[in-house]
Amino acid sequence: MLTQDSASLGHALLLRGRQGIGKLVFARQLAKFWLCEKPSIEGYACENCRSCGWFEQGGHPDFRLIEPEALMAMAGSSENSSSEGGADAGMGAEMEPLADFAGEPGGSKSKKKPSKQITVAQVRDIADFINISSHQNGYKVVLIHPAETMNPAAANALLKNLEEPPPLTLFVLVTHHAQHLLPTLRSRCRQIPMPAPDPATATAWLAQQGVKDPATCLASAGYAPLAALEFNDDDYLARHEAFIRQISAPGNFNPIVLAEEMQKLDLPTLVNWLQKWCYDLMSFCTTGKIRYHLDMLATIKSLASEIDPRALAAYLRTLNATRRLAHHPLNPRLFLEEMLFSYVMSIAPASSGPNQA
Repeated sequence: MLTQDSASLGHALLLRGRQGIGKLVFARQLAKFWLCEKPSIEGYACENCRSCGWFEQGGHPDFRLIEPEALMAMAGSSENSSSEGGADAGMGAEMEPLADFAGEPGGSKSKKKPSKQITVAQVRDIADFINISSHQNGYKVVLIHPAETMNPAAANALLKNLEEPPPLTLFVLVTHHAQHLLPTLRSRCRQIPMPAPDPATATAWLAQQGVKDPATCLASAGYAPLAALEFNDDDYLARHEAFIRQISAPGNFNPIVLAEEMQKLDLPTLVNWLQKWCYDLMSFCTTGKIRYHLDMLATIKSLASEIDPRALAAYLRTLNATRRLAHHPLNPRLFLEEMLFSYVMSIAPASSGPNQA
């Protein structure tokens, strides 16, 4: 186990798994345990020593958290990417932000948007930290989240540190998409698959958090419990319901209007919503079952009866590329219009088309 066999830890761990299952929370608890002065034999930090106090206050001298500026801004933490405490480890910390970081309409165009990437400067800033002795004569821990947001220069800079790791320095990389990391980075880490909790356990936990209809929320979030907490937010839920309501009636909605309404939201999130909806349509066409939209079975059944599965399968494949492009669109509104028009054409009978009224 990671808390019992320090000899097998190595110098770098890669925690990989689905987004929204608690990998970041787990990684922070590991770091806290490794830095604790009096850890328990059960594998928990004591919560009472100086080290645990520093960690909770966001000021541990032997810990660094590296995240994109945009994620740190969302978490309400310091804009300094190498701040000692880093971002909050709350339940939303693994989520893609719903709101875009472009600022309010009419704001200053000169205001720089927080970066959604981990930059080479952020990685280089830890050089002094990893090359000096630790404050407590023990481990130093560098936590990188999400690791796949490192730009190529940052990834190569980190690779140099992993090739010649300083003594008693642990790198913990948390990733939602391990396949997007450099193969050389993955090969230098001990990879730890992080499974999602079983639905019954996750549903019970969501109920304890006060989530309404936890089973439906969990399914809508792809069975990732932390992601399901988003659906307990009235604004998020209203926007999601509005989006699904319109795309579930493809013969009556106007892609141009919907793109106008949604263009200021986080585009990867919108693409993910559409991917899950199309997955359910395809799944019902092929197996008669759905995974995400349990409360819309009747609507999905009706739509699926008119769908050409081959056309929908082809569109689902294009959505994978679309989601990658969603992080850097030249024009969000035109991006959404193209995506939504293609969706309508992929599921509509050949004689039908989107309503242009």
